[in-house]
Amino acid sequence: MTSFGFGRELADRAEGAYIHTRDGRRILDFTGGVGVLNHGHNHPRIVAARRRFAERQRMEVHKTYFSPYLAALSHNLAAVLPGDLDMSFLPNSGAEAVEGAVKLAYKYHGGRRNTILRSDISFHGKLLGSGSLTGSTQNHFAFPGIPGVVSFDYDDLAAVRAAVEASRDRKGRSDVYAILIEPFSASTMRWCSEEFLRGLRELCTREDIVLIFDEIYTGWGKTGTMFHFMRYPGLIPDVVTTSKSFGGGKSSISAYVARRRIFTKAYGSLNDALLQSTSTTYYGFGEETATAIEAINVAVDEDFPARARAIERVLAPGLARIAKEHPDVVTEVRGAGALWGVFLNSARSLDLAARVAPGGLAKDPQFGTKLVTCAVINALYRDHDIYSYYTLNGRNPLVVGPPLVVETAEVEHFLDCLDRTLSLGMTRLLARFVAEKVSSLW
Repeated sequence: MTSFGFGRELADRAEGAYIHTRDGRRILDFTGGVGVLNHGHNHPRIVAARRRFAERQRMEVHKTYFSPYLAALSHNLAAVLPGDLDMSFLPNSGAEAVEGAVKLAYKYHGGRRNTILRSDISFHGKLLGSGSLTGSTQNHFAFPGIPGVVSFDYDDLAAVRAAVEASRDRKGRSDVYAILIEPFSASTMRWCSEEFLRGLRELCTREDIVLIFDEIYTGWGKTGTMFHFMRYPGLIPDVVTTSKSFGGGKSSISAYVARRRIFTKAYGSLNDALLQSTSTTYYGFGEETATAIEAINVAVDEDFPARARAIERVLAPGLARIAKEHPDVVTEVRGAGALWGVFLNSARSLDLAARVAPGGLAKDPQFGTKLVTCAVINALYRDHDIYSYYTLNGRNPLVVGPPLVVETAEVEHFLDCLDRTLSLGMTRLLARFVAEKVSSLW
């Protein structure tokens, strides 16, 4: 989006669902911080928790002192999550949480298995390890990564079973140590069926494969349950990862939470525990963990899953109506809770134009879709003071992902503004958008 000229204004402050710019504009933020801002900007309870921590001069971090904040946060994670998901490790980013979960699975099998399965549309981060576990159109350059990564088609249980069978040795033993999956793929707006997820659980139990659910984006109520997988009673992965809104929009923190049996077998001795605890010097800071404790408290007290469901009751019919009224522009809408994608049609002429576009754009088969989507995003921002974005993976839908503190009237306002924007017609929107971007170069 910065390639199309966004991101050149300065924000002065932000509160709730709004960003206030230096030039006096009040922007309704429907990006939700790309998953980080379920609580909105500067939630007063979270700001107060951080202020108390600083005013009381609490200690941030020391490896050899017991941290009551880290302990309390781990306890609260176990209280929120189902079953025996009660052993936590708290690094800084989602990518670190994913790599920690995979490392745990590998250690659980003592290095005797060497294959990990991930889906073809996955997004798990951009570090060398997490990047190699990401099945994204962004991965056009081959960095070194985790060995033994095998891809399967998303939400295709037969494909997973075939991959597991292909990994067997001559004695019939499986070589798969982990299966990594996003129950809801926030980058493509697709989600796994209940049948698929329960089938994975049955397969992993039978083959002693560690099942990892990546809920970094969809945790803390975003799609209508506290974590997306929790809509299916009794379904428990071996490890779940979380980040983004876990920190309440103020703290850079993540977690992977494992079942006690898995964690104990991998790191249950003092010697083995050091294999993970030294992965980063700075993790589990006092203020970061205190912030996450309050972020969980807010998500529970304000019933974020119910808020997301209330947002869905407005968004789902509203977006369906818009798609029906603009069939030449909107090809599809899909989502859940407070996370939706609006898929826009790019004319064939735009796709052909991409072939002669300058620089790296000429190699991007999604150039036309990105241009159309950014033209709509631009009009929403310029004409209606609404900030939205599009995903970088898959078909690049315009994302409707407001913070969970948004009011019904604000959701209805967004829908009205999107309808009015699309009513201008794509020819007019594109002509204006391109003219603005060309003029900004001079």
